[in-house]
Amino acid sequence: MKNQVYAVIDTNVLVSALIAKDNDSYPLKVLKYAFDGRIIPIYNKEILDEYRSVLQRAKFSLDRTDIEGAISVLSRVGFEAIQVSLVAESFPDESDRKFYEVMQSRGDAFLITGNGKHFPNEPRVVTPRQMVEILEGEK
Repeated sequence: MKNQVYAVIDTNVLVSALIAKDNDSYPLKVLKYAFDGRIIPIYNKEILDEYRSVLQRAKFSLDRTDIEGAISVLSRVGFEAIQVSLVAESFPDESDRKFYEVMQSRGDAFLITGNGKHFPNEPRVVTPRQMVEILEGEK
């Protein structure tokens, strides 16, 4: 498939996609690209557990069936990776470490996040907008 990429999708991107009111929002486009195979999601058990935990928060008012459906699709079209332990990197929020370490398990993978400042500054850590631009050939 043309322009297919591997990527870890940060929880904030998934939340933004599922609560999006605008069909043209970049997080929603990222999720649609994952569902149609343009983005191959990379995850591990801890990431899936965080997705469930965060998405079930009352403030998002998401239906449990929709949550499990989205996670099921992501796990079906993606693949489970082995988390690489990093000793040198520090993270403002240590709970973000798993996303970066799973990205590191593949040399060609991206990490899609709305919180870039929480991760080391490197070209493979991208915003939803940057990922859409990569896939659509704008960058």
